[in-house]
Amino acid sequence: MEIVKKIALVLVLALAFVACKNETKESEQITTEVVEEIVDTIEVVDKPEVKTTKQIKEELTAKGFKTFDYVDEKTQDTILMQQYFMAFLKSGPIRSQNEEEAEMLQEAHLAHLKKMYELGYADISGPFGDDGDIRGITIYNVPTQKMADSLANSDPMVKAGRLIIEIHPWWAAKGFSLR
Repeated sequence: MEIVKKIALVLVLALAFVACKNETKESEQITTEVVEEIVDTIEVVDKPEVKTTKQIKEELTAKGFKTFDYVDEKTQDTILMQQYFMAFLKSGPIRSQNEEEAEMLQEAHLAHLKKMYELGYADISGPFGDDGDIRGITIYNVPTQKMADSLANSDPMVKAGRLIIEIHPWWAAKGFSLR
């Protein structure tokens, strides 16, 4: 009887070993398929072309942007300055919309600003943190004040008279980021 138990135990262990070995092969096959799927979906992204300041300036000038070179006295680095347009969004004369209308206008206003950013016309927008007459700003990255004015005045809040626009040319170093 004891020998039968030992043989049965050996058979059970052998079957378990074979079953585990087959599961491992299936697992390896599934893993390989998943990895191949992932590799198939990875996009190869070329490194962005590094342009010289001269190339950037020539491209901006060709598109109608105003630029000038500024030499930093301390470092002697030449910095390319570009003209942008800062739009001040001020409280408009028509602020009598009910709460529902004001909310709908706000949603349309935010959608407009998002679109300006996505199209590359506006680099940054945002409200001020106080309750003053100037409600916020948008910095337009376009070649002319006429274009900035047209884009700013196409904002649904401006069209409704809830905001008015005041635009000024503004110079900033090309490529510098906020900190």
